[in-house]
Amino acid sequence: MSKSQTAEAEDGIIITDDFIAVIDGSTSKTANRIVPQHTNGRYCMLLICEYIGSMAADINFNDFCSGITLYINNVYGNDTKQRLVTHPEERLTASCIVFSRQKREIWMIGDCQCLIDGVLFENPKPYENILAGRRAEIIHKALNDKTHTIDDIRSNDIGRQAIIPEMIKTMQEQNKTYSVVDGFPIPMSKTRKISLTGNENLIVLASDGYPVLCPTLSQSEAVLAKQLTEDPLNINTFKATKAFIAGNNSFDDRAYVSFRVKPYTQGDVTTAL
Repeated sequence: MSKSQTAEAEDGIIITDDFIAVIDGSTSKTANRIVPQHTNGRYCMLLICEYIGSMAADINFNDFCSGITLYINNVYGNDTKQRLVTHPEERLTASCIVFSRQKREIWMIGDCQCLIDGVLFENPKPYENILAGRRAEIIHKALNDKTHTIDDIRSNDIGRQAIIPEMIKTMQEQNKTYSVVDGFPIPMSKTRKISLTGNENLIVLASDGYPVLCPTLSQSEAVLAKQLTEDPLNINTFKATKAFIAGNNSFDDRAYVSFRVKPYTQGDVTTAL
């Protein structure tokens, strides 16, 4: 059983000899932090990167899910663990998508996305679209009533503030009706495993910070820039639970990595693009 020998990590992306992963820490819904120096989502992302960097090359998806759950859970103190059972909004929480070179598989936990030879695969949260729609209705009313301007809402997202209580309520379903990495058992039925063929594949792994995932980073960034120009509040053709905050070039953290998986007969080599 071998382990990865080298690891390169940037915010939200880790690449080792045997794994390529994108990790997206969840935006905090409360001010409570497990450690003072990091938001809970960012700390979870860092811990997942650590774990992937030390994993056995031949680990399978089930063992990855149980292993990362224990790794995160060990960070919590006993009193904290008891509280987090009923307060999942305070957990270290992230979504992740992992490519395993040896297994020739892509593992999806939580809200992430990928392209395989141009075909989109997602694993969205079941309540996200409903809440985004409610937020859009609130903001449209404020704009129509002229109580707020677009600039007002980009500085103070009244729509998001209005749905935060509902977002926290839906988090009671975390690792029940949808999956995340949070130190509590992951329901495998709410994850997604994609097995690659033995053919050559062009793969893109990304967080949900891209409204439209394209085969190249430049194309994905261009679509994102168009969204900022045409619908900075994210309330029309693309609806989200947050706007482009004034001064930001995106509405959410984003990470993107593309690579090519060569045919199995050539040694299953991956090449970063």
